Amino acid sequence: MSKFVTTQAQLEELAQELEGSKMLAIDTEFMREKTYYAKLCLLQLNNGTVSALVDPLAVPDLSPLVPILTDENCVKIFHAGTQDIAILYHETGVTPSPVFDTQVAASLLGYPLQVGYGPLVRSVCDVKLAKADSYTDWSKRPLTNSQVKYALDDVVYLPCVYEHLRDELVEKGRLAWCERDFAALAAPASYDVDPRETWRRVKRVSSLSRGQLAIARELAAWRETEAQHRNLPRKWVLADEALIEVARKAPKTREALFEVRGLANKLNGRDVNHILEAVSRGREIPQDQWPKLERNPKGDVEADGAVELLSSLLEVRAKQNDVAAPLIATHSDLSKLVRGHREGLTLMEGWRYDIVGRELIDLLEGRLALYLDRGSIEVAQREA
Repeated sequence: MSKFVTTQAQLEELAQELEGSKMLAIDTEFMREKTYYAKLCLLQLNNGTVSALVDPLAVPDLSPLVPILTDENCVKIFHAGTQDIAILYHETGVTPSPVFDTQVAASLLGYPLQVGYGPLVRSVCDVKLAKADSYTDWSKRPLTNSQVKYALDDVVYLPCVYEHLRDELVEKGRLAWCERDFAALAAPASYDVDPRETWRRVKRVSSLSRGQLAIARELAAWRETEAQHRNLPRKWVLADEALIEVARKAPKTREALFEVRGLANKLNGRDVNHILEAVSRGREIPQDQWPKLERNPKGDVEADGAVELLSSLLEVRAKQNDVAAPLIATHSDLSKLVRGHREGLTLMEGWRYDIVGRELIDLLEGRLALYLDRGSIEVAQREA
C-alpha cells in the first residue's frame, strides 16, 4: 500500500501508522544548485508494509516524524545516506538513529566501494530499476507517474536489501564492523559545520603561506556564515579562486580589494566591508597562532617508499578479507601513519586495526617483512 502525503493531517496520520515499526527505509529527492541548504522536494518512506511519498513543498512541518526517526527500536535504512541524513537534520533538528547504510554494508561484503542502489537491488532482489528519472526536476508539480514510481522504487526494495546484507554480515561475523561507521552517520556532530574549519577545503589553499592561511581562515569563516544566512552556495558569496587571491594580496582598502579580478562587479558595500574586516583580523593574528596545513610528504623518497610498502600490505589484507582497500585506509591515512600520526585515524581502531592496522605498525617498526613468492606478496615476522 502506497500513499502520497500532501497535507499536515495526512502526515500526522502516517506518523501514527509508522509508530512501532521495526525498520523504516528512507530516501529523499532534493535540489541544491542555487542554495546552501539542500531544498527537500520529496521524502520517501517504507516500513515493509506501508510506503509513502511525503511532499515537503506542501507539508513544510515534518516534526510529526521525529518520534519514529529517533525510535531506538526502529532501524532507519538508507543507501549512501549522508546527504539524506543531513537534510533530515536540517528539516527536523534530529538525525535518524539507529541507522543502517546498505552501501557501507555492501562494501564489507565484497561489493564495489561505492556500489549504486540499482546494481545492488539487481544483485539482491533480481529486479532491474528504471533510470529514466535519475536527473529530473523534483521541485516541479504535479509529479508524473514515472517520477512517482521511480521515487517509490528507491525505498520499496531497501528493506529486502537490508535484510539480505544484515544476515550476510551476521553470518560472516562482520555486523559489528559497521557499528562505528553507522554511529558516525547518525551523529549530529557529523553535520554541524564549524565555519572556522572550512578553510581547509578551499581549492588551492595549500599554495598559501601560513600567514596567508590565517587570512584565508577568516575569509572562509565569514563566507560560510554568510552563505548559511543567505542560503546561497558558497561560491556565490565568494568564489574559491577569489578567496585565495584576497588572502594572498591581503588588501587594506576597497581599491586594493577590487584589484582581484571580477570582484568589483560582484560585491556590495556590506560585503566589501566584511571582507576587509576579515583580512584585517587575519593580519593581526600572532605568528604562533597561524594555522598549519598538514601536507603529504610528496617528494620525500623515503616517505613515499614507506607509503608504497604499507599500500602493498593493505592490498594483501583487503583482498584476503574481500573488502575494498580504500574503505580500510586511504593514501592520506597511510601518509599520516608514516609521519607518526596515529590519533584520530580510524585505521587505528576497531576492525580496521584488527585486519591490518596492527600489522602496518609492525611493518613500519621493522617487526614484519614482505617478500615475493612466485609472484604473490607474502607477509612474515622478522627475527629479533
